[in-house]
Amino acid sequence: MDTSQIFSVTVIIGILTAGVRLASPYLFAAIGEMFGQRSGVLNLGVEGQMLMGAFFAFYYTVQTGSPWLGLLAAMVVGAIMGLAMAVVSVRWRAVQGISGIGFFIFGVGMSDLLFKTLLGEVTIINNGFNPISIPFLSDIPALGPILFRQNFMTYMAFLLVPISWFILYKTTLGLKIRAVGENPHAADTLGVSVAKIRYLTVTMGGVMSGIAGAALSIANLNVFQENMTAGMGFIAVALVYFGGWRPFGVMFGALLFSMVMALQLFMQVFNVAIPSEFAVMLPYILTIVVLVLTVGRVRGPSALTEPFVRE
Repeated sequence: MDTSQIFSVTVIIGILTAGVRLASPYLFAAIGEMFGQRSGVLNLGVEGQMLMGAFFAFYYTVQTGSPWLGLLAAMVVGAIMGLAMAVVSVRWRAVQGISGIGFFIFGVGMSDLLFKTLLGEVTIINNGFNPISIPFLSDIPALGPILFRQNFMTYMAFLLVPISWFILYKTTLGLKIRAVGENPHAADTLGVSVAKIRYLTVTMGGVMSGIAGAALSIANLNVFQENMTAGMGFIAVALVYFGGWRPFGVMFGALLFSMVMALQLFMQVFNVAIPSEFAVMLPYILTIVVLVLTVGRVRGPSALTEPFVRE
């Protein structure tokens, strides 16, 4: 295909449509991680939680024929891993960065082992969450295919953004989460249980990471393979910093990254005259550049990564 055709209206709409769809796993994982960090806990095990969620979602969808049961399985395994991370970080006060890497390694190894033991080979399914066209809205020129012909998981990922904003800034729970992340000793003095808030946010972050994995394996790709997240969990952690620990900022970062990801995929399909290795690196290079330019301008939770010891 002629390289110039990548700039045609049809191709641009295709890139934007793919970019919106590809943003969903990042959104689920990053918003879950945002709540955990807002309470003061850094979880670098997101990638491992995503892989476990992706496998269990895919496996139970294959076994039962129901993507809903697959999604439920991903949520359960994500909750278990999130709770385990909370115990290690909150109760045992382990160094969060190191323990998170441990959970990441566990998720990679266990998902690989389960895949080889229970499935054995790459299988493609056709009963995942397929695209849903919203009546009338999906017929809007240009915007219809981009925004209103996506799968269920994509719709839920973007709906989660205003919901999480409301929880964080308009509810008592959100106030407690922010207070615990900024000054846990002051929050404790006011009767807020720092441990309970951190247990809640880190466990829910695990649930969201499991859902992110499910969005990848039974909605976007309809397949599971070894290490299929390919660093997406770490990008999700980076997006929290990029978004300034705010839901809409995280959404913007996820869309920016996913659009560049979609662009590089189209560039490879159309055989654009640049090295394929550079095209693959493009989204990650952009992430590094954006983080360098923005992270110093925003302030994270004051008690992030600091264990709480009641005086």
